[in-house]
Amino acid sequence: MAPLVSLALLVAFFMLAAPNFVKIATATAILKQGSVLAIVAAGLTFVLLCAEIDLSVGMIALWCAASCGWLYQRWMGGDGGEPFWTVSAVLLLPLASCLLLGLVSGLLTVWSALPSFIITLAMMFIAEGSSRYLTQSKLLKIPSLLATVGNDGLRWDGRVIVPYSALLAAGVLVAGHVVLQHTRFGRYVYMTGGNREAARLAGVRTGRIVLACLAISAVTAGLGGLVNAGRMTNVTLDQNKDLLLSAVACVVLGGTSLFGGEGGMGKTTIGVLTFTVLNAGLIQITWINDLARQLLTGVVLMIALVINGVLAKRN
Repeated sequence: MAPLVSLALLVAFFMLAAPNFVKIATATAILKQGSVLAIVAAGLTFVLLCAEIDLSVGMIALWCAASCGWLYQRWMGGDGGEPFWTVSAVLLLPLASCLLLGLVSGLLTVWSALPSFIITLAMMFIAEGSSRYLTQSKLLKIPSLLATVGNDGLRWDGRVIVPYSALLAAGVLVAGHVVLQHTRFGRYVYMTGGNREAARLAGVRTGRIVLACLAISAVTAGLGGLVNAGRMTNVTLDQNKDLLLSAVACVVLGGTSLFGGEGGMGKTTIGVLTFTVLNAGLIQITWINDLARQLLTGVVLMIALVINGVLAKRN
């Protein structure tokens, strides 16, 4: 209940401190901002549940968006005329490359017996360097479909109420929940994170579980990168620089353990809402400038994490 209490307290505070917080536009902005984090955090939840970490999600998201923009401008000129099959290839090929990067990270982690921290750190630099080489530090255009997903949505009275990106994020979270709670693979993920040696002795191929979780994390990171590029309507090298830390904060804020075996998509959803409500609320308070906003965000996150940790220890 601790993450829910933290979220409720934040909402109550901002309702009093920022009169403009209670508006449909604010709720829509929270859904737009939170959708990218939710997609990336969903895959990262799998990794944390099996007691691993993936430091490459931010740069893999950048790589996916950059390769999509590069293919779009190379094949279509970036100025319209978007055949369905070509657009599909422009979107699916970068996601397939993200899957390949995730599989490489997983294979090296299992084969070398090195911590995933080290392997994914190296993969982070590989993805970032590849993105810089591919884009040559230039702004790239993206298919109009991504811009529609990132900025449009279900409308009421001419205004966007539920963004398409939020619907996509909800679909990813629901799919992740079903996999974790209602499949054998999901049970094996929890067993691997809870006690890897016991899971191995019980017949679980823990190496394959780690490999699959890192591959899932890479694909969701790529999907999040595409949605984020759609929100920005272009690809730039700095648009995912804070994505890794924000996604990890969301997962941990929800109550998923960094040591594996405890957590789930429901908790990750609460963590994403808490993080985005905090950011959106601080923006609504006009007397807090940009320099102080980041400091206050860190302080509030620290307090929330400590409270969650203390309550979890008592339980």
